[in-house]
Amino acid sequence: MTDIRPRRSVLYMPGANERALEKAKSIDADALILDLEDSVAPDSKIAGRENVCAAVRSGEYGHRELAIRVNSIGTEWHDDDIAATSAAGPDAILVPKVESAAQVLELVAKMEAAGAPESTQLWAMIETPKALLHAEEIAAAHERLTVIVMGTNDVVNETYGLHVPGRNPVVLTSLSWTLLAVRAAGKVIIDGVYNNVKDPEGFDAEARQGREMGFDGKTLIHPNQVEPANVAFSPSEADIERARDMISTFEEAKAEGKGVVTFNGKMVEELHIRDAKRILAFADALANR
Repeated sequence: MTDIRPRRSVLYMPGANERALEKAKSIDADALILDLEDSVAPDSKIAGRENVCAAVRSGEYGHRELAIRVNSIGTEWHDDDIAATSAAGPDAILVPKVESAAQVLELVAKMEAAGAPESTQLWAMIETPKALLHAEEIAAAHERLTVIVMGTNDVVNETYGLHVPGRNPVVLTSLSWTLLAVRAAGKVIIDGVYNNVKDPEGFDAEARQGREMGFDGKTLIHPNQVEPANVAFSPSEADIERARDMISTFEEAKAEGKGVVTFNGKMVEELHIRDAKRILAFADALANR
């Protein structure tokens, strides 16, 4: 099984806010997105860029995966963002509003030209109707693109929809469609944000929905969402114990030459064992962070 990196909780942090970047060093998120886009005012873009590059170079963020979200293609800051962040060498560079495979290839070329180390991945946001219709080709465009992040607020905005409990049908269709495309490409996909930081019950429900759909984790806008996201996207102790027992039962039955294997009264097939092994691998990855 390939290496697994937990990305249950992926927290946006404003790149122009030095206090926020300092606080992030103590937040138990799996990943941080140091943001240069939506959370940074135009007159703070350059200072924000310097802040996030210095943060990455500091080496003070422990187990947390560090991604820098640059400004989108076509903006006046984009090229300089790519050059500076590539040189800083974060774990990933996240680009918003990616809409085609050609853009992915162009971004990879820019990162390589700017000297990005091989360890720096490309992450892309899918958040427009055009991107959704080309999700499969975007996800499969290049091996350096490893993670797709859903921009659900933009999906709602650009389809003229509404934010509703449980998410509206167009958003759910967009999530499902993109998840299929990303899984076909063998990549990671992160669910969009939940906007109401004072509604923990609503957040829990949406995080649970995302996990049930198959997402690897959720993007977050406030530190108080980190712990519930970690819980929602983690196997429980009962899940881990059940996975171990299922694998043991299956292997014993196969060794005895049995054609049909049952566990807790239910038939077990190879697909169930693959899922059990995935649970154990994820638990090991968490334990070894």
